[in-house]
Order: sequence, then structure tokens, then C-alpha cells
Amino acid sequence: MIKRIKMKAIVLAGGFARRLWPLTKDKPKPLLCVAGKPIIEYTLEQLGKVEEIDKIFISVNRKFEPCFREWSLGIHTGKDMEIVAEPTTCEEEKLGAIGALAFIMRERGIDDDLIVVAGDNIFSFDITKFLECSQGGCPVVALYDMQDKEMVKGKYGVVVLDGNNAIKELQEKPQEPVSAIVSTCCYFFPRNAVRMINDYLKEGNSPDAPGFFISWLAKQMTVQGFVFDGECKWFDIGSHESYAEANKAYGGKD
Repeated sequence: MIKRIKMKAIVLAGGFARRLWPLTKDKPKPLLCVAGKPIIEYTLEQLGKVEEIDKIFISVNRKFEPCFREWSLGIHTGKDMEIVAEPTTCEEEKLGAIGALAFIMRERGIDDDLIVVAGDNIFSFDITKFLECSQGGCPVVALYDMQDKEMVKGKYGVVVLDGNNAIKELQEKPQEPVSAIVSTCCYFFPRNAVRMINDYLKEGNSPDAPGFFISWLAKQMTVQGFVFDGECKWFDIGSHESYAEANKAYGGKD
């Protein structure tokens, strides 16, 4: 892996999750516990392994900002950490994942290599090996092979790779998926790609799911895919079913 002087990380913690009501009516999804530990802490443990990260920003919405600030009082990540609230208080006002990225980059003047992860995902793959894919200085997307197209239909961003594991196409939650390889919402963006986020938005593209940005970015430069070992765990906790599965897998109550 290229040795970097510094790198930032952004955890997209958001908080609105109607599919998990009533659990998330008054509590943000990343603070729900899996096996007795908030979901977001699994992500922070992974980020703590990356020596080059000098600061972690946690992007939240205004409604759940007090919940995150109270939680953060008892957290020690070994990294400088800051909670940044976007000016939204309901789902209808949310900026979207890419919109939230642009907001936090603008507010905090971020112009560094950047790791972006979702605060409601749990993964066990080694994030340092993921970053080794960026040796050529290209963006990298962490991918997981679900093995079955029926399992991904309408649920995930689906990826097609070329012979060198570069992303040829990314479809956002297609009803007719072209593969069973899905994006896990864990990204590495070198500085030159970070600077293109504003270009993407200025063109009027969707500020919502990151997959739309990845599709656009793959037309501008090589975007590498990292398909992690199928024995690794990954959970996109977006429903009561996936929440129960994650708890069971990590030894908690299902």
C-alpha cells in the first residue's frame, strides 16, 4: 500500500430508517446494538486499524445529533473524531449520501484521500487489505459476492467487473440484476476523485445513493473493485430480518 501522510474517514451515520420502526423511531439505526454493541462501533474498530487516518468525521442529521453526542462521550477510538450534523430533521429533507459528503467536505475543508463507510453496515474483512487495492492511486469499492441474483434483486447496488476487477458497470438496486456482486458502501477515494464529487453534483446528478456517483466516476477513471473473501461477514442492516441475522451471527439475541 502506498504510504500516505494523512487520510480522512467519513462515516455516513444518517439515522432515518423507517423499515426498522419502531426501533428507530427515537434512535438512529447506527446506534442500535448488535450483540450488545452499537453497529457504528464495529465500523470504528475497522477504521482504527488504518494508521494513516488522522481524523474521523461522523455525518449525522440534526434530529439525532443529541443521541450521537451522548453516545460519543463514552467512545475512545484512538483517532480524532468529530460529529458533524447536516441541517436536516426529517427524511424528506435529507441531503442523500453524496449530498452529505459534499456538505461535510465543504464545512470542514476536506481535501485529502478519503475513506467513506456506511454507519449501518457491519463487515469483518480486513480494511487494510482493501486499501492495498489503491496502489495505483485509483478509487476502490469493497464488494461482496452474494452468489444468488435473486438475493440482490431490488436491494443492493450490483456491480459488473472486467478481467482486472475494475468496475465496468454499477446498477443501483436493479429489478433484473446482471450479477450477484454487490457494493458494501465502503469506499476509498484518492484526493483527485474526492475533488470530483462537486463536479458530479454540479452536473445535476443524484445526490442520493453512492452507487450513482460510482457509476459516473467509473466513466471518468478506473475504479477498482475489491471482492472480499466469502468467509468474511457482511451485513447491510436495513430491515428487522437483517438486524436479527447480524445479532445471531455475532452471538447476540436474534
